[in-house]
Amino acid sequence: MIRGTAKIPVGRQARYAGGRVPRASRAQGFSLLEVLAAFVILALVATALFRLFSASLQNAAASAEWSRALLVAESQLYLAAAAQPLREGEDRGTEDNGRIRWASKVAPFVAAGVDQDLERASEALAMRMYRITVDVTFDGDNGKERTLSLATIRLGPKTPT
Repeated sequence: MIRGTAKIPVGRQARYAGGRVPRASRAQGFSLLEVLAAFVILALVATALFRLFSASLQNAAASAEWSRALLVAESQLYLAAAAQPLREGEDRGTEDNGRIRWASKVAPFVAAGVDQDLERASEALAMRMYRITVDVTFDGDNGKERTLSLATIRLGPKTPT
C-alpha cells in the first residue's frame, strides 16, 4: 500500500472555478443566413465553371474542324504539286461527306515588279514557275462559312500552247 496523498481524478468540472462549466454564448451550428450565402457563392462559382467548360468544348470542336480542313488542304496541295508534268488548270471536290469543299488551281507564277526585259528573256526558257493554290471551305461551329488557303510555287516544264 502506498502512503501519501490520495489522487483525486480531475474532471471537466474541476477545471473551472466553482466547479461549473460556462455555457456557450450562442448555439452551435450555422444560421439560415450563412447557409443561404454559402449556396449563393457555390451557385456563382458553379455557373462560372460550367461556362468555362462549355467554352473549352466549343474551342476543341472548332480546332478539330480547322485541323480537318488543314489536312484536306495539305493533301490536295501535295497532289496538285506532285503531278508531273505540271499543267495549268483547276480541280474541285468535296471531302468528309460534303462538309469540306476544296478547289485547287495551277497557274503560271508572275512575280510582281520584274523588269520587262527579264520577263521576255524567261519566255525562251524550257522551264517555268507555277503557283499552286488550294482553297478549302467548310462550315464553322457558328454556321458561318470558313475558308483556308494554302499556296506553293513549283518549277516545271512549260506546257505546249
